[in-house]
Amino acid sequence: MQRWRGLEDIPQDWGRSVVTIGSYDGVHRGHQLIIGRAVERARELGVPSVVVTFDPHPSEVVRPGSHPPLLAPHHRRAELMAELGVDAVLVLPFTAEFSKLAPADFIAKVLVDRLHAKAVIEGPNFRFGHKAAGNVELLAELGAAYDYTVEVIDLYVTGEAGGGLPFSSTLTRRLIAEGDVTGAAEILGRPHRVEGIVVRGAQRGRELGYPTANVETLPHTAIPADGVYAGWLEVDGESMPAAISVGTNPQFDAVERTVEAYAIDRVDLDLYGLHVAVDFLAYVRGMSKFDTIDDLVVAMAADVKRCGELTAAYARTH
Repeated sequence: MQRWRGLEDIPQDWGRSVVTIGSYDGVHRGHQLIIGRAVERARELGVPSVVVTFDPHPSEVVRPGSHPPLLAPHHRRAELMAELGVDAVLVLPFTAEFSKLAPADFIAKVLVDRLHAKAVIEGPNFRFGHKAAGNVELLAELGAAYDYTVEVIDLYVTGEAGGGLPFSSTLTRRLIAEGDVTGAAEILGRPHRVEGIVVRGAQRGRELGYPTANVETLPHTAIPADGVYAGWLEVDGESMPAAISVGTNPQFDAVERTVEAYAIDRVDLDLYGLHVAVDFLAYVRGMSKFDTIDDLVVAMAADVKRCGELTAAYARTH
């Protein structure tokens, strides 16, 4: 899959293509429907498929300080899109100047002049151009003039966790913030992932017999609510069942909120300085301050046992 940053990265001899545009944070199941259809349509027409997205998130430029928690960094989104069969991803730097492009100018500059769109696939709520004035109706109207077709994909609705609402990144962020990582996974189509570099912490877990990877998460990452979770720690492509702690470690009156993962029965790991991923499967319990350290150790042993059971059960059914 080709990856471009900015319009100038697009090859000069680029021909017709099928395009879809959006933030696509998380590449959740609703996004997968749209992107999957773009890939399918591109194959029908015998041309490449292109996903256009933005960096930073448009809201940070339009309303500074309002950057939403991110469900996936750009490199992870690109990986997920590649798995869907996308031929190229174009990341457009979203600047104040770019945000002022009129909808018609956005279409002409991006879709027509550089990507030579033959078809455009979008969701029903797609908006574009200055002050988000463009919509799918205008997109189709301009398509008649610029020789591209428009197809609108209706988003399905979520199950019980999502209250029957359409798949959305906003809903997914809310569920994660509430600690409902199982509900978030229902929308994402996979467990929610947090990434970062392993840094040195207070090493209390090691002293208690449960050495954890203290993950310095990427900026604006969507972090689940404080608590203990079952999931996996992925290092260099190896995914290990893990007990994950999110919070300030009230037992030791810490103030910094951290994400720490103990790879079950792997006390020999040296992960400092490595980029790792933490996948959240299920909420186990909330954060607690115990009467004694011995009580904490007993609770940690129970947590590890429960996390091992949950990840093993998931592995048997997936």
